[in-house]
Amino acid sequence: MKLSSGHHLTYCTNIHPGETWSETFTNLKRHLPGLKARLSPEQAFGIGLRLSNQASLELVHGNHLEQFQAWLQQVDCYVFTLNGFPYGGFHAQVVKDQVYAPDWSTSERCNYTLRLIDILSRLLPPGVEGSISTLPLSYKPWFDGEAFSGPTQVETAQTKADCYQHSIQHLIQVVLRLVRLHQKTGQLIHLGLEPEPDGLVENSPELIDFMQTQLIPQGSPALMAHLSIEQADAENAILEHIRLCYDTCHFALQYEDPCLALAKLRAYGIKLSKIQLSSALKVSLPQTLIERQQLQQHLLPFAESTYLHQVVEQGAEQRLTRYRDLDAALQHLNDSVGQAWRIHFHVPIFQETYQQLESTQDHLRSLLALLKAIPDQPHLEIETYTWDVLPDAMKLDIQASIGREFEWVLEVMEGKRTAAASR
Repeated sequence: MKLSSGHHLTYCTNIHPGETWSETFTNLKRHLPGLKARLSPEQAFGIGLRLSNQASLELVHGNHLEQFQAWLQQVDCYVFTLNGFPYGGFHAQVVKDQVYAPDWSTSERCNYTLRLIDILSRLLPPGVEGSISTLPLSYKPWFDGEAFSGPTQVETAQTKADCYQHSIQHLIQVVLRLVRLHQKTGQLIHLGLEPEPDGLVENSPELIDFMQTQLIPQGSPALMAHLSIEQADAENAILEHIRLCYDTCHFALQYEDPCLALAKLRAYGIKLSKIQLSSALKVSLPQTLIERQQLQQHLLPFAESTYLHQVVEQGAEQRLTRYRDLDAALQHLNDSVGQAWRIHFHVPIFQETYQQLESTQDHLRSLLALLKAIPDQPHLEIETYTWDVLPDAMKLDIQASIGREFEWVLEVMEGKRTAAASR
């Protein structure tokens, strides 16, 4: 939906299980009409569409895309953003580090993203920018010898340097497609790299470094040659089409202040593609052994086996210690000298506390308060995808849960308070 601020707000449909186009479309037809009636009865309702590689291949086959376009018109919905991060299975299986495979060093990732661009171009309403979020190049532990299993779907680059080089080549192919699409149709679509813990690009300093020292200087000559443009125009094309997907859970995990992070990024010309609205778990580490053992019992239900739940510990002088997953961190809880943990577990954004645990909702609130001062108008996408693996005490009906997420955002941004949001 389009807010009074001009931002487009949606939720990411990666919360609905389904890897084929048939499964994806069935879920959209099951959930979207009711959500639109509840949340946006008088205006078109936006969709943050997640398509697996398999679903994207099936959607462009036959007349599936035309049928989907007809359905969107019938139910007064529109697609303006895609989640191009998870390539393969994302539910009912062990995902862990396989969510990064294939990474940007592979042609498989590039071809999948190019296909998503073609699909979004067909679906995008006139005058609306399009955004696609994607992984932060690769998974850093694959190159440090500390991975869970390594990439299995396809082979990734063997060294970090090779990964950067191949990733840059593929990202420039994406920029070429997006520039030519803009020239031909007037449509502006951008790709948002999504930093997260243990990603090859995991925070704002690393994104700035990658863009300024690698992507722009190494990618500009290819754009100059293919498009017959000057260097300044090539650099601007990269910054226009390769942007940041700011996930508020991920940036909170890095203990980054949103105001400072965005100011640094703007200083280097890095724009926002979209903001994923999400919260992480956070805890202050108690001093006594008994209290820490009690805390461990509260955290154990979150150490589930489907997704990675990295932990970033803050200690004295803001020193950060990183753990690959929550179960590994829990082994060090009793003897940790840290002061606080932030845990990569996307919890519902409409709650600030979960019994003895807290969330990083304060980071999300701070970022939403900054939106009026941001010169870009990034897309807003609610991205709580862990409903199926939440502890039983936190599970709610999925329709009611999505509705409460929207209503919380609308209350914070526009002061709209509904009966559901007040419960």
